[in-house]
Amino acid sequence: MSINPDDWLRAYRPRPGARLRLFCFPHATGNATFYRNWAVKMPTDIEVVAIQYPGRLDRIAEPCVPDMETMVDSIVTALSGKVRERYAIFGHSMGAAIAWEVAYRLEYRLGAPPVRLFVSGRPAPKHHRPGSKHLGSDDFLWEEMRRLGGTTDAALAHPELRAALMPTLRADYRLVETYQPTLGPPITTPISAFTGDQDPEALVPEVADWEHATTGSFDFKVFSGDHFYLVPLIDHVHAGILDGLNSPAR
Repeated sequence: MSINPDDWLRAYRPRPGARLRLFCFPHATGNATFYRNWAVKMPTDIEVVAIQYPGRLDRIAEPCVPDMETMVDSIVTALSGKVRERYAIFGHSMGAAIAWEVAYRLEYRLGAPPVRLFVSGRPAPKHHRPGSKHLGSDDFLWEEMRRLGGTTDAALAHPELRAALMPTLRADYRLVETYQPTLGPPITTPISAFTGDQDPEALVPEVADWEHATTGSFDFKVFSGDHFYLVPLIDHVHAGILDGLNSPAR
């Protein structure tokens, strides 16, 4: 399968002379525009590049990726020519699971590890729980979106939005609920783990266990909020990212 990096990568504010690229992975049903403001708010020496999964926005005509292995292999191929310079990876929720698998392959297969992996709103791989929510009714899945927040009640009340998002929502849940995390030797890439203190999907002790996924340095920050704590606390999250990038690698 031929992979065109331009299909997968979105730099809303290109910075060719940046000292570092930060590749950002969206959550389930999310898309690259979730990180558009990050491209503006981050320091000018950091270029934010968001990942655009198939099946949404300008890739709406493409089928959603059905499994983690295909998703990760495609993204690694798309990034393979972009990781010769200094870079880091950030992923939230489902995006954190994808980011972990991508970082693992970039280190162990390509020998091109990121300077740091940031995982948000996601338990450590050893706490992954397979699920069957993707087999539930449309009503059930829609209530899951409401429960986790991140989308206003007014938006959730629109039948057109529901019809547009439901295939992506179900596919993304299937992808993350059916995959088996890589549990091999830890990576040497340093890890920073973030979570909200009221996140029902990413309990504080389970997120803290990302420490055991790396032999490098580890940083853990708990923010006030739910699964989408990072939306209102964007400036605090960015400060945490900069702290991680400026901390020792070992």
